[in-house]
Amino acid sequence: MASLPLGLRRAAVQLSRSSFVCGQCIRQQKQSLSPSSKILQLARGSRSYATKPESTSPLRRLSDKISRRNASTAAIPASPVAAGSSSSSSSSRSSSFPETSSKTVGYWLLGSAASVFGIVVFGGLTRLTESGLSITEWRPVTGSLPPMSTADWESEFEKYRASPEYKLINPHMDLAEFKKIYFMEWTHRLWGRFIGMSFVLPTVYFIARRRVSPRMAGTLVGISALIGFQGFIGWWMVKSGLKDDLFAPGSHPRVSQYRLAAHLATAFVCYSWMLLAGLSILRTHRALANPEAASKIFTALQSPALKTLRRSVAGLTVLIFTTVLSGALVAGLDAGLIYNEFPMMGHGLAPPTSELLDKFYSRKEDGSDLLWRNMLENPSTVQLDHRILATTTFCAVLALFAYSRTGRVKGAMTKDVRKGVLGLVHLVSLQVALGISTLIYMVPIPLAAAHQAGALALLTGALVLSQRLRIPRSTMATVQKRLLKNGK
Repeated sequence: MASLPLGLRRAAVQLSRSSFVCGQCIRQQKQSLSPSSKILQLARGSRSYATKPESTSPLRRLSDKISRRNASTAAIPASPVAAGSSSSSSSSRSSSFPETSSKTVGYWLLGSAASVFGIVVFGGLTRLTESGLSITEWRPVTGSLPPMSTADWESEFEKYRASPEYKLINPHMDLAEFKKIYFMEWTHRLWGRFIGMSFVLPTVYFIARRRVSPRMAGTLVGISALIGFQGFIGWWMVKSGLKDDLFAPGSHPRVSQYRLAAHLATAFVCYSWMLLAGLSILRTHRALANPEAASKIFTALQSPALKTLRRSVAGLTVLIFTTVLSGALVAGLDAGLIYNEFPMMGHGLAPPTSELLDKFYSRKEDGSDLLWRNMLENPSTVQLDHRILATTTFCAVLALFAYSRTGRVKGAMTKDVRKGVLGLVHLVSLQVALGISTLIYMVPIPLAAAHQAGALALLTGALVLSQRLRIPRSTMATVQKRLLKNGK
């Protein structure tokens, strides 16, 4: 080695040192250094190059070369394939629906249900004031505005004067009186349009922004479709009172009791759907806020002692809904204006059989439709049916309350379920009092409207109780995941 020339010896030393230097170690060493130390190192290296080029270490030169190479590599942008895959994965994550719907959606659903509750009561007032047939056309868009000039009012009044209701009931009505009933029906229809817009537009927003779970997204779309169908049912009902061929000649002009029952039933279904959907979202968030307590409640609800209670509440809900439909038939036939006493109907608990099964209502010669037509079209029979169903509902609620106080069931019930059963007793007692008062006082408008509101409140109590007894499988799974995540 000593016999070699000076230049060859230097090259051999430089080659031996560079051969045993690991590039990865040098890169890790460079990355571990702070930016200030890197700048200082480069500055020192450049200063040594300028002052003492002969004394520069080969290892120093190699490390500076590697650092410059890394800096140039970092300046090169990422490949389109890598960038595309990264952006696609992030977009797929952002575009996926969440596992739990937003709490805002739950509150919005309950607010929409409250709006439907209000329009149901207002619709009853529209019917009781005989304002529903004042608007003889269905204009979903242009009908949002009332008549704006005297000529427009005269045109609307002229259309109403051609209807059977004006000819047979209100032949002496003037324009001022017509405006009162017109605004009642116009407000009812405008409220319906508001419910549709205030539900459909937020539905599109919540789904587009992924604020709801996939199942809740389908629920919102279904409710939106039901609201649109309800508007069609409303006009289909009003149309039945505008033509003479849709009711018996010489009878009181009114809408078909069948179509009125369908209109009311659709409104009740829409309300119930909104209510249960909103309650389920809020219940899930309440469970996730305290998963330990929610797990204990779900475990208690799985008790076999509550199985019969859960089925009984479901059957009671169906019974209440059936009683509501029979009440719609009573309203459609004005059957509350006869037999205005309780519990008697004339000289007995029920009218004579010949009156209940009157052959006048049969339309077939063999009388095969005698029974069901009297049950749905005979005012006396319809009122008796409603009394029987209402009394059965009252007794069923009391029986449910008594059953919930038995030993095994009482011990298995949660606090919320116990309150729900007691609240149902209060609601049914109030509803029975309103119904009897409405009948005795010959259907005054305030009592009749309160009685209709009481029916919806009673159904609300049954739905809330049913929801408290239900075991939400998806919420249970989410709570278990949260508990496992928390290590409990």
